[in-house]
Amino acid sequence: MFLRADELCRRAAAAFPDLLPGEAALAAEAARLQRDKQGLEIAQGVFLSGVLADPVAGSHLCHAMLLPLPAAGERLREYQSRGELDLGGAHVQRQGKASVVTMRNPRFLNAEDESTLEPLELAIDIALLDAQSEICVLRGGEVSHPRYAGKRLFGAGINLTHLYQGKIRYLWYILRDLGLVNKIYRGLARAEASPEVDSIEKLWIGAIEGFAIGGHCQVVLTLDYVLAADGAYMTLPARKEGIIPGAANLRLARFVGARLARQAVLAERRIDCASPEGRLICDEIVSDMDGAISRTVERLTGSGVVSAAGNRRAFRIGEEPLDSFRRYMSVYAREQAHCHFSPALIANLEKNWNAATRRA
Repeated sequence: MFLRADELCRRAAAAFPDLLPGEAALAAEAARLQRDKQGLEIAQGVFLSGVLADPVAGSHLCHAMLLPLPAAGERLREYQSRGELDLGGAHVQRQGKASVVTMRNPRFLNAEDESTLEPLELAIDIALLDAQSEICVLRGGEVSHPRYAGKRLFGAGINLTHLYQGKIRYLWYILRDLGLVNKIYRGLARAEASPEVDSIEKLWIGAIEGFAIGGHCQVVLTLDYVLAADGAYMTLPARKEGIIPGAANLRLARFVGARLARQAVLAERRIDCASPEGRLICDEIVSDMDGAISRTVERLTGSGVVSAAGNRRAFRIGEEPLDSFRRYMSVYAREQAHCHFSPALIANLEKNWNAATRRA
């Protein structure tokens, strides 16, 4: 039986109510501002850390989180007939050989929050499952913020306003990084085989326009080919937020080295895409993103889907075996739970984000 992390926690709470918070307690906690929460969800982090620390149980949970969402089958049939789906927080459209996934949260600079979590994972599932497309593209949609109105932005990371207001649960981090982010990196698992042995994979092209901040920079590290617009940049402002930037601590050093990775995470070093450091992450700096995407799709589909999937697996076995990811996520699950409920997080958001004055 495969259970996703949230369902696993729910069942564990029902079986061991003294160890994990139940649904009623979590519902009451969800209504509170972040600064007023009692930290009940820390127990979920400790529990999931223990599950992930066990090689058998942890690998099984990683496998479960790589399976397509239950809604994917029905929505895939709709996508195959129409070639386009608007899922609210994400949009997916077939364009020639590619399925283009667009991240959408226009009011908040395409930031990620509870409203985008399931739609984006579902869009990724559909893009990977669609038999009529050979490759996937990830980009941000146009935003409505007055400063950037009408412009595409890759994304501003986690929605700090919602974080401060207590609207992002702890399990959001786990579902995101074990789910949608890891699906981009590892493809979709099949129930009958280990994800290390067999998976549904396609190459992913990323299109960074404006900026890739925080969580969106984390996603860039999972992509196969990255296009960046003139003037685009990346940051991981974990210090200002008081949280751990997903799996960036595991992956960023492979691109830019350990010292620069620490500067980015611990000292908020900005990485301009066109800089020598940025070019270690980004493959091309372009002035015409639409044209560059079209050319790259044509170039990368020349060897076929099977070859692309095989090469991705071959790279991963040396870069990041699933067992290495499992052990990292065991530490992450525990440490992120403590960070999420730390008084320092609130102080950081009030000091660096003026969070108390932001509107939902």
